[in-house]
Amino acid sequence: MNIFTTYRDHVLAEVAALVAAGTLPEGIDTARVTVEPPRDPAHGDMATNAAMVLAKPAGLKPRDLAEPLAARLKAMTGVVEVDVAGPGFINMRLAPAIWLGCLRQCLRAGPAYGDSMIGNGRRVNVEFVSANPTGPMHVGHARGAVVGDALAGLLEKAGFRVTREYYVNDAGAQVDALARAVHARYRQALGRLSEDDIAGMLARKEIEYGGDYLVPVGRAIADDHGDELAEKPEDAWIGPVRDRAIAVMLDVIRDDLAALGVSFDVFTSERALVEAGKVDATLAWLEEQGLIYTGVLEPPKGKTPEDWEPRPQTLFRATDFGDDVDRPVRKSDGSWTYFAGDMAYHRDKVERGFDDLINVFGADHGGYVKRLQAVVKAVGGGKVALDVKLCQLVKLLDQGEPVKMSKRAGTFVTLRDVVDRVGKDVVRFIMLTRKNDATLDFDFAKVTEQSRDNPVWYVQYAHARACSVAGHAAALWPTRDLSPEALAAASVELLEAPEELELIRLLAGWPRLVESAAEAHEPHRVAYYLADVAGAFHGLWTKGKDDAELRFLLPDDEARSLARLALVQGVATVIASGLQIFGVQPVRELR
Repeated sequence: MNIFTTYRDHVLAEVAALVAAGTLPEGIDTARVTVEPPRDPAHGDMATNAAMVLAKPAGLKPRDLAEPLAARLKAMTGVVEVDVAGPGFINMRLAPAIWLGCLRQCLRAGPAYGDSMIGNGRRVNVEFVSANPTGPMHVGHARGAVVGDALAGLLEKAGFRVTREYYVNDAGAQVDALARAVHARYRQALGRLSEDDIAGMLARKEIEYGGDYLVPVGRAIADDHGDELAEKPEDAWIGPVRDRAIAVMLDVIRDDLAALGVSFDVFTSERALVEAGKVDATLAWLEEQGLIYTGVLEPPKGKTPEDWEPRPQTLFRATDFGDDVDRPVRKSDGSWTYFAGDMAYHRDKVERGFDDLINVFGADHGGYVKRLQAVVKAVGGGKVALDVKLCQLVKLLDQGEPVKMSKRAGTFVTLRDVVDRVGKDVVRFIMLTRKNDATLDFDFAKVTEQSRDNPVWYVQYAHARACSVAGHAAALWPTRDLSPEALAAASVELLEAPEELELIRLLAGWPRLVESAAEAHEPHRVAYYLADVAGAFHGLWTKGKDDAELRFLLPDDEARSLARLALVQGVATVIASGLQIFGVQPVRELR
């Protein structure tokens, strides 16, 4: 239960009472009324902007509305203090019993604490990674994979029906280039090329990919075909070599993702869409809608008339849907552009019945956002929204120094190298400690050190410490039921210290955090929140070291110990709930 939503409902009930009394007009729009924590905790537990957003349509000054509304809010159950601040904000302070009730709810709900139905079963497609199947995944892919998977988990907790999807770019020039590189490795497996020959082909740009990961692919094709493809012209071998290479690379990608704890519900093939005629069908449909035309574009930014040759092109009316320019959909040779394939793919997603689409891309796709959003508006009739999350670069370091590239990949550090070195849980958590559009430094030394500066260790240590306290309690009272359900019935009213109540208020904010992060599509908020919970819990534990009366377990005061143990269990529950969204296993002890 989101307690802030509960009190927003109370505020709206009092607003309705003012409407009934004639203070506010009938039909006044309350959609912008919020109840949330005040920026300064010293102002209270909750603040509402009701008077600020309702005064103008009611023809009142905000304070003239805030005063009668505040008077009504003072009478609400659980409210002990109401103040009108500034131009008309209303601050409320709640009785400790309200917050203690939230702690009991947390213990009774267990890992389901924070589950929400704000999604109301809306179908959301989260497309992420979607790397070309031309090699193993690199550390940059890891960030998009984690952001996409954690966002999907967050949306599921908030009540959305989520499909995780990988779009396989298995048509076009890149996979043909892969096939040529694999064919060279195939000839190498037959003894017809040396490693120096491969290096020379790379230098002359006869092939694009030179990593050692293609060696076993070439051997596999040699096992399958012997030397029958060695001397044939390209048009005779490129099809079978390409198909086998893509299949092997997808297996490698699936294995890499599995090592990171990521799996997909759907893999959609670009080639399959093309061969099914969906690109042709999409462009024909858009043409019927009057959204495809022949025209001449202005020179792109940075191009001068001298180096720009205007020519008639087949264009999509992207500017009708918010894009900066209309977009070409056909090349000069008559084939469809890459963008045309993306148009068909997004129409396919719309036709599959998704209410919302989310694409997680690398930062180099920034110029692609508006055109894709224009496509979705066109094919979805304005009923389907597309949000694109751009993931900035990951700087891979070791004690502050850049990490050298992978020998296997040849040109970059692979995702598997990173996971094998520090473990998937560390990778997943660290990738979420910055907003997706901010550059992230991943320093092997820092992400494995045991210090407060390492957020994954700091949060995991809080969970392990809570489990340790529970273990000591079981030893002190071996016959006592210390399950979360039993602790929910403890005398939590004995939790009176300001630090204890502050931690309880923080735990009570978890359902609100889930909903706000899900609505904003920002899973990194969970990482920030967990760090705050861990910090408050560690701070309370430290106070107990200095003051014996504040320790969690007091052998001579079982009732107070059980109350504090309930709080400790609440911390463990919320941390486990947040880590579950991230796909990270909470630890019970740190070694």
